[in-house]
Amino acid sequence: MTSGAQPADTHCPYCSLQCGMRLRRIVSPEFPGAGPGGTTVAVEERPDFPVNRGALCGKGRSAAAVLAPGARLTAPLVRDRRTGRLREAGWDEALDRAAEGLADAAARHGRDAAGVFGGGGLTNEKAYLLGKFARVVLRTANIDYNGRFCMSSAAAAQRAAFGLDRGLPFPLADIARTGCLVLVGGNPADTMPPAMRYFRAQQAAGGTLVVVDPRRTRTAETADLHLRPAPGTDLALALGLLHLVVADGRVDEAFVAARTTGWERAREAAMAHWPERVERLTGVPVAAMRRTVELFCDAPTGMVLTARGGEQHSKGVDTVGAWINLCLATGRAGRPHSGYGCLTGQGNGQGGREHGQKADQLPGYRSLTDPAARAHVAAVWGVDPDTLPGPGRSAYELLDTLGTDGGVRALLLMGSNPVVSAPHASHVTERLRALDCLVVCDVVRSETAELADVVLPTAQWAEETGTMTNLEGRVILRRRALDPPPGVRTDLDVLHGLAERLGVEKGFPTNAEEAFEELREASAGGQADYSGIDYARIRAEDGVFWPCPRTGAGRPHHPGTPRLFLDRFATPDGRARFADVSHRPAAEEPDADYPLRLTTGRVLAHYQSGAQTRRTPELDRAAPGPFVEVHPRLAARLGVADGTPLTVTSRRGSVTAPAVVTDRIRPDTVFMPFHWPGPGRANTLTNPALDPVSRMPEFKVCAVRVEAAVTEGAR
Repeated sequence: MTSGAQPADTHCPYCSLQCGMRLRRIVSPEFPGAGPGGTTVAVEERPDFPVNRGALCGKGRSAAAVLAPGARLTAPLVRDRRTGRLREAGWDEALDRAAEGLADAAARHGRDAAGVFGGGGLTNEKAYLLGKFARVVLRTANIDYNGRFCMSSAAAAQRAAFGLDRGLPFPLADIARTGCLVLVGGNPADTMPPAMRYFRAQQAAGGTLVVVDPRRTRTAETADLHLRPAPGTDLALALGLLHLVVADGRVDEAFVAARTTGWERAREAAMAHWPERVERLTGVPVAAMRRTVELFCDAPTGMVLTARGGEQHSKGVDTVGAWINLCLATGRAGRPHSGYGCLTGQGNGQGGREHGQKADQLPGYRSLTDPAARAHVAAVWGVDPDTLPGPGRSAYELLDTLGTDGGVRALLLMGSNPVVSAPHASHVTERLRALDCLVVCDVVRSETAELADVVLPTAQWAEETGTMTNLEGRVILRRRALDPPPGVRTDLDVLHGLAERLGVEKGFPTNAEEAFEELREASAGGQADYSGIDYARIRAEDGVFWPCPRTGAGRPHHPGTPRLFLDRFATPDGRARFADVSHRPAAEEPDADYPLRLTTGRVLAHYQSGAQTRRTPELDRAAPGPFVEVHPRLAARLGVADGTPLTVTSRRGSVTAPAVVTDRIRPDTVFMPFHWPGPGRANTLTNPALDPVSRMPEFKVCAVRVEAAVTEGAR
């Protein structure tokens, strides 16, 4: 094995931490065909990057495995019109077929019959040009992305409360300096392990950690206090805690008066959620609620962080709003080492929506219905504002219309795998099959790619340059370390080729830095203002926090904004707004036919739909398949043991996977990870009921029944 001379400093391809890593080019017989002469990269630590300071989880350390030719796509595929099977094709044929399918749908059914579905792992440059492609080339309203399934509820609640949404309004390192941290529905020990150093440092400095989760996760095991509410009752719990804050005289009256509005309505709602009522709703003892309030209010500073467990509900926006209310009432917001934040999931879940993938947003976090915003972006794009479509359907609603009259008939899908990741996945799979044309851009032959009419193999994180925005709002730069294999192109190349074939020859650069320069102009003056950020600054400063507007000639650079809201909130009057919310049941509660709750989540070894991590031998060995966590009392009632195949059934279908008997889960709840397709696909079961504001599906709770699977031999 021989090593290249100059390593490339870059970032992990997985979660929103975007951990710094160093890639060293190597030539080895172990990687024949990975690149010219068998070239690939080795992952090394990069201790100078401030977020992870060299620490990497197993996913990051093994990330180079998916660069190997056996794990990835290396040639375009088209569905043979004679045999109905996917076959290899040249790029011209594949792009011609893709453009033809999109154009034909628009010509026959109207412009909105061509749709776009993006991903939270795409770089800012890709997300920006994908949104531009939808609105300028296709002129369709129907674009959304899988980030809608990530932190849309938190985003909507933050915008309502603070006037601005950024995952964390402070650097991750501030977590280590807060007095009490309440973590709601998050398990960073499994989902973003390098972040745990900040949680450990917070406790080592004398701070306390409260974890709210129905499971005793690896994160919950480190907590000073673990609250285990029934799935779907986090809203009631937050209201009950605020009730106690009021009843115990712990409201920061001066902060509420000086920096907030809407307190009286929020207070009235909280007082209707007395502790004993909340205990009946959630299963959390009153004593544990009182202890939580003591820990949170006695500490000089405090934070509440939410993740998908508290957000992926049909009332996710109200739930996050209730936790924000707790911060505002106690003066734990807009102050150093205090505040509300969201642990973003996907690598670019933040930047992916800021710059145009979301159905209702234009670059810079501008509203698609704001005439001034439309005029600004249209001027950058060189089009008439009146030609820009209005808001389209949200992610699940878009998928639900595929192949129907009045719905999307041809879809360009980039960086997502909804066959595994969407709720009510069997229905979504049927809708994908019903399309007149499905075009998938991906690095691997995913389950969704198997349904496509055209599959376009795209470059991976180590083979291209582009920016990402991590959970702190830090804009970072991934650097190209090696060339893609022959037959593979970048997503920017794909968009350029499609735009050209659809009659738009300019405006879709294949150079990432050129695309970023246009993004800067489009975002200028918006809430997510990147105009003062360029590649040179990111390299020099190891990331720049937005908002970072451009300054005038002769003036120093804007420093970026690591901490938001210290002087005022981003609302017109500068005050934060309390949410007027009350508890309501989940969209689907247990009953006689479906007496248990199902909740879903991730495991340490895998990421999202597992399309890449399941192709990484080390990770696949660590977690080779799905399972169902059941409490020992439930297992005894069912007469099953560890490893017994279980069938879990909801109103949407049934899945089968082996039992894991553990007291980590509540007796009235079962848990399944969602990384696998096939008979154990957890999202076959999940409920697509949507939050009325964020349009987030209710992934985290649905009613199920569980029974021992009937094997062939027992029939």
